[in-house]
Amino acid sequence: MKRRILFASIALGVAGLALATPVRLAGQAAQTYSPPRLPDGRPDLQGTYDLATLTPLERPDGMKAVLTADEVAKIQRAVAAQIALGNRPSSADRAAPPKGGDGSRGAAGNVGGYNSFWLDPGSTYTMVNGEARTSLVIDPPDGRLPPLKPAARQRLGALLARPSAENDPGLDPTPGAYDNPERRPLGERCLLGFGSAAGPPALPNYFYNNLRKIVQTPDRVLILNEMVHDVRVVRMNAQHLPPHIRKWAGDSVGRWEGDTLVVDTTNFNADQIRYVVNAAPGRTLMMVESIGAKEQDRLNGPGKDLHVIERFSRVANNALLYRFTVDDPGTWERPWTGEFTWPITDQPIYEYACHEANYALENILRGARQRDAEAAKK
Repeated sequence: MKRRILFASIALGVAGLALATPVRLAGQAAQTYSPPRLPDGRPDLQGTYDLATLTPLERPDGMKAVLTADEVAKIQRAVAAQIALGNRPSSADRAAPPKGGDGSRGAAGNVGGYNSFWLDPGSTYTMVNGEARTSLVIDPPDGRLPPLKPAARQRLGALLARPSAENDPGLDPTPGAYDNPERRPLGERCLLGFGSAAGPPALPNYFYNNLRKIVQTPDRVLILNEMVHDVRVVRMNAQHLPPHIRKWAGDSVGRWEGDTLVVDTTNFNADQIRYVVNAAPGRTLMMVESIGAKEQDRLNGPGKDLHVIERFSRVANNALLYRFTVDDPGTWERPWTGEFTWPITDQPIYEYACHEANYALENILRGARQRDAEAAKK
């Protein structure tokens, strides 16, 4: 983690309504822009990009697709006040949080997790062709995701029915959920970036560690994700692996269509479930979750047919346009498409040493064994 621009829980609460004055990226809307090229003649997409944005995946109810400059300025003043409030120093005389937290939706029931110092959800709405967009989703045109299919609603409902911090301190009642590390969620095991930060599609995490680094050769394109440690290797002009070979973040194959890099990804690991949860008004996250092989079999392998197509186009010396289409016939009624600008940054990517001193996973399992022992005595 690092401290860049510190924006507290604005994106976690009011989310889709917050932004600072958007800055038009040089050359972004120009039709005659010619990207720099590598010796093989292909556009040079290399660089480090900051995906932090306050534009939510879905358009909040009642909002139009694009905000005016006056609307941006009005919202900016309200956001600045919330930022100032969240960044105030904590009192040294404050009382300790209550045992088990205060029942709020903060980290672990607000027992004392990250404060705004550590968070960097973004400072502006994404700008595409000079427009301040209010959703990443552009198709369907209403900026909302297609309806879930009945089977997808059923499995999502089963996940959401698990006890939450409001009525149980985060305990998962699924049989065997604490039997071994392999039954724990992917993020808890430090296997993939939280949410859909690992991609594909590569979405903002609205939290921290927002950077992506692209390294490019004629035969391979590597996309390094700052959140956790994921590196996607895109094999150029290749065939997909056999269907029985499943990989974390899928099998990505690339090709060039003019000056646009097109990445086609299939063969996602069956232990990844992709679904959408509207966690707060105007804030929808793409989630990646692991529920373990036994329950995975019971839920008939959701996401096994997930197919993602991404398009990377250099639109300025300081930005590229990222467009993606998600097609999962077992989850949504139809494919859906989104896009947003990736501004380039000179900020360094920090190591995310997720497993170093990761006492959380050990203690979660240790606590479960203690609970088993107490239950056996009764």
